[in-house]
Amino acid sequence: MTEETENVNWLNSEQFEPENPPPKKHWGWLFFIILIVVFLSSCGVRKLTLAAWPNDPGSYDPLTLKPKNIGFLASVKNFVFHSDNILKGQEDDRVNILLLGMGGPGHDGPYLTDTNIVLSIQPSTNQIAMISVPRDLGVELDGYGLRKINSANAFGEVKNAGQGGEYAREIFAKTFNLDIPYYVRVDFKAFMELIDAVGGVTIDVPRAFTDSAFPGPNYSYQTISFKAGRQNLTGETALQYARSRHGNNGEGSDFARARRQQQVLTALKEKLLSFGTYTNPVKVRNILESLTTHVATNLDFGQLMYLANLAKNINGEIKMLVLDNQTDGYLESYIAPNGAFVLKPKTSNFEQINLAMQNVFSESISAIAPTAPAENKPIFSTAKIEVQNGTWRVGLAAKTAARLQDTGFTTLPASNASSRPLTETTIYVKNVKIDKEIITALNKIIAGPVKTKLPDWMTTTDNTASSSLPYNPEADIIVVLGEDFDE
Repeated sequence: MTEETENVNWLNSEQFEPENPPPKKHWGWLFFIILIVVFLSSCGVRKLTLAAWPNDPGSYDPLTLKPKNIGFLASVKNFVFHSDNILKGQEDDRVNILLLGMGGPGHDGPYLTDTNIVLSIQPSTNQIAMISVPRDLGVELDGYGLRKINSANAFGEVKNAGQGGEYAREIFAKTFNLDIPYYVRVDFKAFMELIDAVGGVTIDVPRAFTDSAFPGPNYSYQTISFKAGRQNLTGETALQYARSRHGNNGEGSDFARARRQQQVLTALKEKLLSFGTYTNPVKVRNILESLTTHVATNLDFGQLMYLANLAKNINGEIKMLVLDNQTDGYLESYIAPNGAFVLKPKTSNFEQINLAMQNVFSESISAIAPTAPAENKPIFSTAKIEVQNGTWRVGLAAKTAARLQDTGFTTLPASNASSRPLTETTIYVKNVKIDKEIITALNKIIAGPVKTKLPDWMTTTDNTASSSLPYNPEADIIVVLGEDFDE
C-alpha cells in the first residue's frame, strides 16, 4: 500500500496553516525546489540507490542533501518494503516530469502555457531528454472539444482552482500515451526574480535578431532586439530572450525558441551552483520569497530532495526533440473553421509522435544542436502583408500581425494608419497578381471587404519607394483594422 501525497500549490496564497507552527522556518530545503526545474532542464542524471527520503526538512544533511542516519527500525522497514524507487517510473528506467511556464496574473492569457516541455530522465544511462511541445498543437480536452494544448492549464484552473497543472498533466499523458506522473509549473515573475536574485545570467547570443511583436505591458506589443555576442541579461531581458516567438534572422521558429530557453536554463544553473550564490543567505532568501507564490508542483518534499541530490553533481548532453511543422517534422499547420491557427499531426493520429517520444533516448535522437536549422517557408508566405491600426486601441496592429505570422503569412512591421479612427476593417490588395487563395485564407481570419483600390488618404502623387508613403511600399496586401474589428 503506497502513501498518498498531497499536491503542493505555491500559486495559491490561501495555504493550510498548522495548529502548532514550528518555531523557525526551514529556508534551506526550499532553496532546492528552485534547482529542480533548472537542474533537470540542463543536467544529466546519475543512478542512485537510496532508501528513505523523508518529508521532514530537518532530516537532511545540509551539505550532502542526503537523509541523516535513520535508525535501526527505519532501516528494517526500508529493507522489508524495498523503498529504493521513490519516483514513479524508476523501475521502468524512465521518469517523466511535465514542465509548464505561464504568464501568471496580470499577463494576457495568464494561465495559458508558453512553455510546455516533457522532461524525461533515464537513470541507467545518466541521460536526460527534453521534448518541446508547441503551444498551438490541437488536442482534445475533456468536455471542451478540440483546443490548443497550451489552454489545458487554463481550463484546469476553471474546473478546479489551483489544479491547472494537474489537469494539464493528465491531458499531456493521455494525448501522447506516456506515463507522466509529475508536473512543475512556474510563472514569469518567478523566472525573472530568480535571475535577478542571482545577479543576472551570462548568455552568448549566437546571432542578432529583432522581434517587433513581443507582448508588452497592459496587453500591448513592443519591439525587442538582441545583439550577437556575450552579454549579461537581467531577469526581464532573459525572459524576453527565452520567450520571443517572432524574431527575424532565423529566430522565429519553435526550434530556435526551444534552443534559447535551454541556453538560459543552462546559464541559470551555472549561476545557482556558483559558490557566491549558494552560500549567500540574502540571495537564497530572495529566491525563496519568489517561489512561495509562483511555483506549483505535485512532487513531495522527499522526491524533490532526491531529485536535487541527483542533479547537484551531474553534467551532460541533453537529448532534444522538438515537435514542429518543419519539412521533416511531425506536424502541419491548418486554419480551423473559427479562423484559429492550429498544428496537427501530419498523419491521421498521434501514433508516430508517440513512438518518437517513447524512443527519445534512442541513437536516432540527437543531442541539442548549437544552431537552429533553416526554416521552411510558411504557408501563404508568398505575399507580404502590412497591418495598420485604424483605431486608438494600443497594440492592435502588432497583435494581429503576430497572429497572421503564426498562421503562416509573411507580415511586415505593423503601423498606425495615417487616418483614424476608421469604422470599417478593410483588406486592400495592392498586388493583384497574388494568389486568390491567399486572400481567401486571409479573409477567413480578418473579416471585411476586399478592395483593389487604395483609399484617398493612402494615395500619394509621389510613387517612389519613400518613407513618406502612408504604407510600406513592399506590401502586397494592406490590412487596415477598423473599430468593427473583433479580436
